[in-house]
Amino acid sequence: MAWWCWRRSAPASGSGERSLVERSYGVAEPNEIAGLTGREILEAMMSGRLPGPPMAQTLSFWLVEVGEGFAAFEGETGAALLNPMGAVHGGWALALIDSAAGCAAMSLLPAGAAYTTVETKANFSRPILKDTGVVRAEARVLAPGRRIMSAEARVTDGRGRLLAHGTSTLMVL
Repeated sequence: MAWWCWRRSAPASGSGERSLVERSYGVAEPNEIAGLTGREILEAMMSGRLPGPPMAQTLSFWLVEVGEGFAAFEGETGAALLNPMGAVHGGWALALIDSAAGCAAMSLLPAGAAYTTVETKANFSRPILKDTGVVRAEARVLAPGRRIMSAEARVTDGRGRLLAHGTSTLMVL
């Protein structure tokens, strides 16, 4: 299945032109990622050469930038993400934090390595509403250990206001 989403052209700044990129969702076959570093896999997903994870389509967010120990996601709020009180469910922001932090860590992995989340913690600073629009989650690795990494992430709205922030502990496999 393919669909279209926006991707920013300027790295790590949150500014720059946005370009339309066709996305497909699924899980890459082992032979498609053999010999690729974590960063190369992430770049291939952003360019559309590899599929993005299906959960990104379900939760309407996508990877837009990757660098050395850095990853950024953008997501579109909407009615499908609402909790019973009419705000975007906090689990959506937590999933953004976990995804951005995990991909920041993945960007440092050599070919053949993988990671899993050990723990993710979040603090919610202000409500995210269905009409908040595009939000951005940026994550940076704080401690790039050989077996355990830690990363922090910030979720902001289009005006740069902090919506949520958190940390992830990740195990290198």
